[in-house]
Amino acid sequence: MTPIVGAELVAPLIGFDATFIFVLITFLILYLIFKKFFFEKVHNFMAAREQKVIDSYDNAAEVTRQADELLAQYTEKLEKAEFERREILKEAKARAEQRAQGILAEANERAAEIAKAAAAEIERDRQIAVETMRDQVAMLAVLAAEKIIEKQLDEKDQMALVDEILGGSGQDAWTH
Repeated sequence: MTPIVGAELVAPLIGFDATFIFVLITFLILYLIFKKFFFEKVHNFMAAREQKVIDSYDNAAEVTRQADELLAQYTEKLEKAEFERREILKEAKARAEQRAQGILAEANERAAEIAKAAAAEIERDRQIAVETMRDQVAMLAVLAAEKIIEKQLDEKDQMALVDEILGGSGQDAWTH
């Protein structure tokens, strides 16, 4: 099919007739109705939404700032706690060393006292042993002398004889 081009088939795009005026009036009425009931509400809704978004950004910035402040405070507190922990450990170590030195000094002092007491007891036991040995040797000497002279001495004479014998030989011989 071939298109027929003719005067009656070609119509202008916009025609200025009664339909155009009716469409224009309808458009103006719809515009006024929309403006009265719809455009203002949409504009208010969009303005409120825009304000909400701005408030959200401002609020987010404030929350971020507060979070940064809290983070800085917590970091500072952690550093302070770490410093205090180190100080407490240092003080505890110093006290432990001081206590250990005190216990060691006390133990050394106690050991020295025990050694001194033991030395004194040993010296006392040695003196007793020397005295006992001296008395026994003196008795043996007296018994030997009695046998030799075949004479019985009484205890007083016996002790005098022992003192005389021991006095002659010297006490240093018995103490060494």
